[in-house]
Order: sequence, then C-alpha cells, then structure tokens
Amino acid sequence: MNNYRDIIKAPIVTEKSGFLNQNNNTVTFSVDVKANKTQIKQAVEKLFNVDVESVNIVNVKPKTRRVGRYVGKTNKVKKAIVKLKEGSSIELN
Repeated sequence: MNNYRDIIKAPIVTEKSGFLNQNNNTVTFSVDVKANKTQIKQAVEKLFNVDVESVNIVNVKPKTRRVGRYVGKTNKVKKAIVKLKEGSSIELN
C-alpha cells in the first residue's frame, strides 16, 4: 500500500459503532481487503494523530443477491475496530 488513504476507506457510522465510540473509545472503519492490522494501525496514527491501543478486524463475506433472474454477489468488506489509548479521540462529524 503506497498511501495511508488507500488503506482506510471510510468511517462506519451505525448505532453500534456510536455506542462503542462513546463507551469504549473505539472507532470503526471500512478498510482495504488486503490490509493487515499493523498497516491499519500505522495509517490511523498518521492520518488522525492519535495513539492506537489495539486493532480488531472483521471480514464480511459476500452475500448472494438476485435481481429478477440474475444472480450475483455483493462485495466483500473488511472492517477495522480501532481502540484508542486514553486521552486520544477522533471526531467523526
């Protein structure tokens, strides 16, 4: 990965991720499928100037969908749940 912005695609803003952000000081991102934990940690630290405590990854498998007689699959997604150290925070507005 050449650029840190290629690793982190977008923040995931849902009820669950908002709850985790308030209570556990964690932020959830949609990341590149080929990225690993150390690359994600480095990218978050450089882009947002925060200290990262840990990174957990969830691989979401593609689901089968159909439109009429055509059958296809959705894209696979990798989510990163990043726990920040005390005193660090990221505002996602």
